[in-house]
Amino acid sequence: MSETIERQDEIREPVLAAKNVVRRFGGLVAVNDVSFEVRPGEILGLIGPNGAGKTTMFDLLAGSILPSSGEIFLNGTLVSGEAAHRRIGRGLGRTFQIPRPLPNLTLIENVMLAAQGQAGEKLLANFLMPRRVAAEERIGEKKALELLELVALTHLAHEPARVLSGGQRKLLELARVMMADPAIILLDEPAAGVNATLLEVIIDRIRDINARGITFLLIEHNIDMVTRLCHHVLVMASGQLLCEGTADEVARDPRVIEAYLGGAV
Repeated sequence: MSETIERQDEIREPVLAAKNVVRRFGGLVAVNDVSFEVRPGEILGLIGPNGAGKTTMFDLLAGSILPSSGEIFLNGTLVSGEAAHRRIGRGLGRTFQIPRPLPNLTLIENVMLAAQGQAGEKLLANFLMPRRVAAEERIGEKKALELLELVALTHLAHEPARVLSGGQRKLLELARVMMADPAIILLDEPAAGVNATLLEVIIDRIRDINARGITFLLIEHNIDMVTRLCHHVLVMASGQLLCEGTADEVARDPRVIEAYLGGAV
């Protein structure tokens, strides 16, 4: 039975794939011929020392910048030349290391803003089809409240986002990205600047969301978090993919000890 499931997983198309991706900034090659796949339902970790090219790789996958060469596929569709807003519409969500919610809007308003394809986004629709716009607003508000409950922020739903701590802002950003109904979420250092108590909440919520069938790719320096969450880990160094495997396997790899841990055992 388990062999059958493994064969089915192998056949299933990756949610996200990078093939021979290169990104140059003048004479600097920030990402150099990187290829990997993110399988449906997995939590894939991307680690490496500062300057390894991880954030540039994330920006390439999200569409914030475009590759100098190579290809990026989202659910089998070539998206290498598409901008970030087009990729969000295709099911790719992204969080940032430093979340920047709109501080004077309430939490529920911040989450509702992330809804995609709302009729009210077009000025004329507000005059020509006000009932549809109002109905979508009610549905959006209900969904936003459910997502705030998911990330344990219901009690602050009607407070301005400026009152949140750094960890709570990361939870709010998770709710915001979920509002767009992503198939995959790129998480940029979810543990950075978060106290130990809220970090446990974030880990639990990532697991809960993953259990709903959402795939994750995350950059993280907190190796304990990577070990607890990630099914598979990629290691980058000097813009290249150095190795991959389970968290335990890459932690024992001499190349990782040299490049990522500075030779420390």
